[in-house]
Amino acid sequence: MPKFVIEREIPGAGSLSPEQLQAVSQKSCSVLRELGPQIQWVQSYVTDDKIYCVYIAPDEDTVRQHAQQGGFPANRISQVRSVIDPTTSE
Repeated sequence: MPKFVIEREIPGAGSLSPEQLQAVSQKSCSVLRELGPQIQWVQSYVTDDKIYCVYIAPDEDTVRQHAQQGGFPANRISQVRSVIDPTTSE
């Protein structure tokens, strides 16, 4: 199944409290349960003004549906084409 990286522009994201991040996570998981097992949240990276999320989903439309139902921005959705790491150089 395809993997996607979602860029969410959220000014001040890096300053969100643990409680606020928990609330966002709970909302995301609630929407994921409604959408069913075809979409999975892998993890997210919080930076100063953006959150980058990694999802597994059948298509970009499913990712957009999750964002819309959750009230999250999805400023850019990119399908992962390859994964590399230090062992790729060997």
